[in-house]
Amino acid sequence: MKEIVVISGKGGTGKTSIAGCFAAMAKDAVLADCDVDAADLHLILQPTVIEEHEFCGGKKARIVTDRCIGCGRCADVCKFAAVKENVNEKKFVIDEIGCEGCGVCRYFCPAGAIEFEDAINGKWYMSETRFGTMLHAELGAGEENSGKLVSLLRKEAKARAKEQKKELIIVDGSPGIGCPVIASLAGADFAVIVTEPTMSGLHDLSRVAELTKQLGVAAGVCINKYDINKGKTAEIEKAALEKGLAALGRIEYDKAVTESRIDGVSIVEDTNNALAGQITEVWRKVLDTVGATQRKDVNDNT
Repeated sequence: MKEIVVISGKGGTGKTSIAGCFAAMAKDAVLADCDVDAADLHLILQPTVIEEHEFCGGKKARIVTDRCIGCGRCADVCKFAAVKENVNEKKFVIDEIGCEGCGVCRYFCPAGAIEFEDAINGKWYMSETRFGTMLHAELGAGEENSGKLVSLLRKEAKARAKEQKKELIIVDGSPGIGCPVIASLAGADFAVIVTEPTMSGLHDLSRVAELTKQLGVAAGVCINKYDINKGKTAEIEKAALEKGLAALGRIEYDKAVTESRIDGVSIVEDTNNALAGQITEVWRKVLDTVGATQRKDVNDNT
């Protein structure tokens, strides 16, 4: 079993569009959308939800009013100003949004009036798509612990892949270099770094390439919309070579990608488009790099 993660140094590079294309071209794969803060792979794969689960990524404090003696010790020790006084009742309550779940208030409460309960941070799903099983999630507005949710999705994807005897796991990872990206990458077999020929694309490529190096994950670079700045494309390819990254290929700019997203399909499902061949070549290089035996030609995608 091989796990391929599609990432980018910044948002808007076309990472999810390419991950959707990989899903369409894979013959034996389980799919996972681990960009949980802004998940949109479902717009391409149109999943049918089979299972729905709550995600508990942390704890929240709650004051039991009947036990509260109104001493205010919880408010004194809370560093997040999450404890509010109910002046009319001379007791205290905890703001769920402000609470960081550290548990300090509970430790110092002399009356034992504070409960520490599981916080529901979002939901995760197992679905079926036209390309196979997909794991995805929806993090609640303003909720944290996205790294834990990513780790959960990858764990479930591996379990489904083992159960279904699938050869590949294709992960749409998070952009950037933060906690959810680390959770997306750690222990993966290969990372496809999608970038674009701009100054920010070059800068963020360097950062995410350093992250893959630190995590010991082999990586390659795919330059999307390469023809909008061919000079910068050459500069990025040179930088990638110096960093020991595999050159996976170039993909030209085409508004057909946007049109395919509107239609809810991947660009490789339209075999009349020139981009299909370019993305197929990138996919073949990825498979060769990770040593996967399965291969599905773009002309089989209808």
